[in-house]
Amino acid sequence: MPSAESVPAPTGLRYDELHRRGPAGPWRPLVGIPLLVVIFFASQLVLSIVVTLVLVAGGDSTEQAIDKLTGDLATPSFLALVNLGWAAAIPAVWAVARLLHGQTPGWVTSVTGALRWRWFLVCLGLALVALGITVAVSTVLPDQGAGSIETDGTLNPWTSTVRDFLLVIVLLTPLQAAGEEYVFRGYLAQAFGGLTARLGSRVAAGVAVVVPALLFALAHGLGQDLPIFFDRFAFGLVAGLLVVLTGGLEAGIAMHVLNNFLAFGLALAFSDMTEALNPTGGTWWAVPVTLVQSVSYLVLAVGAARRLGVAHRTGTTPGGAILEARRGLV
Repeated sequence: MPSAESVPAPTGLRYDELHRRGPAGPWRPLVGIPLLVVIFFASQLVLSIVVTLVLVAGGDSTEQAIDKLTGDLATPSFLALVNLGWAAAIPAVWAVARLLHGQTPGWVTSVTGALRWRWFLVCLGLALVALGITVAVSTVLPDQGAGSIETDGTLNPWTSTVRDFLLVIVLLTPLQAAGEEYVFRGYLAQAFGGLTARLGSRVAAGVAVVVPALLFALAHGLGQDLPIFFDRFAFGLVAGLLVVLTGGLEAGIAMHVLNNFLAFGLALAFSDMTEALNPTGGTWWAVPVTLVQSVSYLVLAVGAARRLGVAHRTGTTPGGAILEARRGLV
């Protein structure tokens, strides 16, 4: 009887089925999900202590440092802490995937076992197009409430605080966006896909998309206005569909990065970062804007993936032919 190491990994797997490449056992995701939560919150505690010590070393009192990190009033230090926390979630996902599922980091990234950089750059361009369409649509609709795209105000003055926010956004927001994708569209999608595999392929794919999207929206706070919650839930659904249909996290990360760049950039230029981080008072007029962005990007990304031959299953091209070797890049 061949050993576990000599048994070839199954081919033709969707992204949400990738746990089937590793050791079997439905207990693994049931242990992995709470383990990931524990590691995530432990890293938040450690990072909070580190950032507090850095602020104190820079001349703040302990009370001043703690005030900067509460989030009641958004500060560059608070945003940096949030972004670093989600950045730390990436190695946490890698560690849990390796420990419980025998996965190297690449298999939490795509069905090719690697980040497809050229495809990621294509997705950045497509996300920019979708955001342009979104901005155009938002300007002809009534007020969409807090967190919406508003560019008709007076420019905020340039200050050292704006400078520090800008540095944090440029340097750390891509890591924050990637971290959220690795958690919700990465490990959780594969975990729920594996847990529900016995219910059928389509059901498992649906659960792998819907449940992480719901958790993603809930993770932004239980006191959200319903339109804002719907906005985040819709974003999660589209990002989840993109993972299944394009075979990896690249499209979701690209959309997430540019979406956050736009939101934070407009807040710095015209509004307030505290409101951008904790939006309230959303209206249902935000729903058409959300749908335009989500659907346009979904159509663009899936269409481009099919034209470029981006693999959406292991060991196969989109047309179904078996590949002789794994391709790391598109």
